[in-house]
Amino acid sequence: MTTDVQTPPTAPSPARRMDPMRKVALAGGLLYLVTFAASIPQLALFADLVADPAGFVRTPGSNTAVLWGSWLEVITAASCVGTAVALYPVTRRVSRTAAIGFVTSRVVEAAMILVGVLCVLAVVSLRGDLAAAVGAEADALGVVGQALIEVRQWSFLVGPGLIAGVNGLFLGYVMYRSRLVPRIIPIVGLVGAPLILLSSTVTIFGGWGQVSIAGSLCALPIALWEFSLGVWLTVKGFRPTTLTID
Repeated sequence: MTTDVQTPPTAPSPARRMDPMRKVALAGGLLYLVTFAASIPQLALFADLVADPAGFVRTPGSNTAVLWGSWLEVITAASCVGTAVALYPVTRRVSRTAAIGFVTSRVVEAAMILVGVLCVLAVVSLRGDLAAAVGAEADALGVVGQALIEVRQWSFLVGPGLIAGVNGLFLGYVMYRSRLVPRIIPIVGLVGAPLILLSSTVTIFGGWGQVSIAGSLCALPIALWEFSLGVWLTVKGFRPTTLTID
């Protein structure tokens, strides 16, 4: 008679398991890069619509570029929230207040982006349903289209502009205090955040236009902060730390 000896299942090799901290860094980094990549094309895709909303409504044509731009904006908003949610298990270990503030500000930023998307899609509907209007009706539709795009522009200023500075302060503080990434990266964020807050405030009060050389220069450091953080977290991950996550 023979007896079968059952070998107990072997545990996965440690080399095959990704460290939880590395998983968080990779998820956060990739989402930051997606946010960055998806937000850039809309500048070109929405260019004609923003330049002449009334003419866009009254002139028949393809909506493909605007629809793609709207879809990319949705992806930007989702990735925006995703960065905060993905990094939360680590950021809360450093500062619960900053971690919650970062999640909240990213949700507000995403909400502002989606408000702009709804305005753009409403203009597309006006164009599709009522492009044949003439006279006073056409003029009225042009005014409505102009108003919707103005809302979209202001929501863009408040969301990816003003609120981006707020969440930059929250996450920049966490990364600087924890030393999870080279300190030069959060320093750029902590310098860029007040600059974009200042620029957005000046724009609100009419100091310079939303698209201006001064505004672009003020926005450059916060863009560099988000891009460099995304690249570092994706390629390198967090530096060795005593922090642990559940």
